[in-house]
Amino acid sequence: MRRTTTVEFVRGSVRGSRRRAVSTLPSLFTLANMFCGFAAILVSIRGAHETAAVLIGASVVFDIADGAVARLVGAVSPFGLQFDSLADLVSFGLAPALLAFTLFSEGRDEYDPLGWIACFLWLACAAIRLARFNTTVDPTADKRYFIGMPSPGAAGVVLASVFAFGDQMQGRDRLWVLLIVAVPALLMVSTVRFRSFRSLVSPRSGRPYGIIAAALVLAVGFATVPVVTGIAMAYGYLFAPVLVPLVSPLGRLVPTRVKELLT
Repeated sequence: MRRTTTVEFVRGSVRGSRRRAVSTLPSLFTLANMFCGFAAILVSIRGAHETAAVLIGASVVFDIADGAVARLVGAVSPFGLQFDSLADLVSFGLAPALLAFTLFSEGRDEYDPLGWIACFLWLACAAIRLARFNTTVDPTADKRYFIGMPSPGAAGVVLASVFAFGDQMQGRDRLWVLLIVAVPALLMVSTVRFRSFRSLVSPRSGRPYGIIAAALVLAVGFATVPVVTGIAMAYGYLFAPVLVPLVSPLGRLVPTRVKELLT
C-alpha cells in the first residue's frame, strides 16, 4: 500500500512538472519577442537601421507564435495576456519609435521637436492600443476583427518603409516621412476594423490549405523580391479597410469549391 502511494505521488509530481513546463512555453516565446525588441533598440542607437528592422520583424513572428502555442497547449492565462502586452510595448512601441527617430534625425543630437512629437505619438498610441485591448476583452465580439490597427501590423509599415525608402527617410527636410509614423499610429487608436489572422494560425483549423498557400507565396516572395513583398504586405494591410470593400465583389468570380478549400 505504501509503495503504491509512493508511486502515485511520484507520477503526480512528474505530471505536475510537465504541466508547469508546458504552461511556461508560451512565455518563452513572449520573452524572445521582448528580447528582439530590446536588441532592435540597441542597434538602432548604433545606426544599424536595417538590422533593427529585421529584429522587430522577428518580434512579430514570436508574437504570433506565442499566441498559437498558448492555444495549442491550453495555457492561455491573464498573466500571459499582460506579459504579452508588456513585451509588445517594447517591441512594437519603443523599438519602432526609436528606429524611426534615429533614421529621421540621422543620429544628430541637436533639438528636434518635430521628430520627438511624431515618435512619441507612436509610443503613446501603441500604449493606448494595448491597454484598450486588455481592458475591453469581449467574449461575444467578432474574433475575426481587431478594433484599431494591431501594433505588429503598424510596426510592419515602419519596417517595410525602412527597407524600401531608407535612403529617402534620412533627414528632417523630408516631412512626408512623418506620415509613415503618424498614420499607422493614429490607426492603432482608431475604431477602424482590421482583419485578424489568429484563426489562420489556430491549431484547431481543420483545413489549413489557405494558410499553407499563403505561406508558400510569402516564402517565394521574400526569397526573390523581399522588399516588394514586404511593402505589399505592410501597405496592403494598412489600406485593407478601404481596399477590401472595393475588391470583395471580385470574390464572386472565384469558384465555390476553391473558397471552401481556402477557408
